[in-house]
Amino acid sequence: MQMGPSDAIDFSLVKRALVVKLRHHGDVLLTTPVFSALKSHVPNIEIDALVYADTHAMLDGNPAISQIFVIDRGWKYRAPLARASQEWRLLRLLRQRGYDLLIHLSEHPRGAWLSRFLGCACSVAPDYGQRSKFWRQSFTHRFSLPKNAHRHMVEWNLDALRRIGIQPGGEEKRLILVAGTKGETEAANLLAEHGIESGSFIHLHPASRWSFKCWPEARNAALIDALVLRGERVVLTAAPDAQELGFVSRILSLCNAKPVNLAGKLSLKGLAALTAKAKLFIGVDSAPMHMACAMGTPVVALFGPSGEREWGPWSSTMRVMASESHPCRPCGIDGCGGGKISDCLVSLPEGRVLQAISELLGR
Repeated sequence: MQMGPSDAIDFSLVKRALVVKLRHHGDVLLTTPVFSALKSHVPNIEIDALVYADTHAMLDGNPAISQIFVIDRGWKYRAPLARASQEWRLLRLLRQRGYDLLIHLSEHPRGAWLSRFLGCACSVAPDYGQRSKFWRQSFTHRFSLPKNAHRHMVEWNLDALRRIGIQPGGEEKRLILVAGTKGETEAANLLAEHGIESGSFIHLHPASRWSFKCWPEARNAALIDALVLRGERVVLTAAPDAQELGFVSRILSLCNAKPVNLAGKLSLKGLAALTAKAKLFIGVDSAPMHMACAMGTPVVALFGPSGEREWGPWSSTMRVMASESHPCRPCGIDGCGGGKISDCLVSLPEGRVLQAISELLGR
């Protein structure tokens, strides 16, 4: 018989919970097993989420979530009275919900203030030992942080539930992302415009907001050419961001082949639907890589300074490509010496990536 913590909470008293994750798109998507596991173990509970507005799409449509509340990152640039008005309106809405449980999944200081203001009977957050007494005393439960970089962020998030008496398992640990009708239509229309059938193409998303995580343009171009020579259709995507679009443009200028370029043309929901229709996804450590895992698409992920044990593809059908000649990785530095270029990615050869693709495609 498995024993939980001696101070596990009584979930018969928990009617409504708020899960807070104020981070980036991929971080928010990696919290979805928390919602699934909590709903599975406490079926009658209502679970709300609080995230940044730009990450709303990562949770929208999730069947385990009742309501999603958002904070606009732009609030901090508003005049003090305007910002205070927005913040107070949000706090009143949250307080009206009457939460019994708060699950805070980051180091953001807002979690401590929320725990106190909302008056939740139970609250759980990471145990940052260096944090102030105010932080430590703001939560009824704190979960331990890993002492190395070997624990995946999905498990790290689920540790919040383990700390209060829930042991997640099986399908509860799956990532959940709902493309929705609009996203499905968006992707289907773009593929139809280019005469591409579902399951007939490889999806390459080479860019990231962090340039030091990106494989060089020339290697991406060489990979595209090699895949097209094999008879593959390659669909290229990127966010509608000037830096990412410029990166894709430079890749295309080095290609002999003509991949289908959908860079900047898809919403997040459309991107999810597109990658679900691909037979394989290739990308770096970024939100689209995690999205591909959530949609059940086989993944080849290229890793450099960031650690695949923490941030790698949460999927059983995947390959992680990382340099074997750089024992210094994962270093977590924004390029060697902070120079935005990572030698461990620059030196990663196309041949190894092609081999991984062949393995996943059964060739």
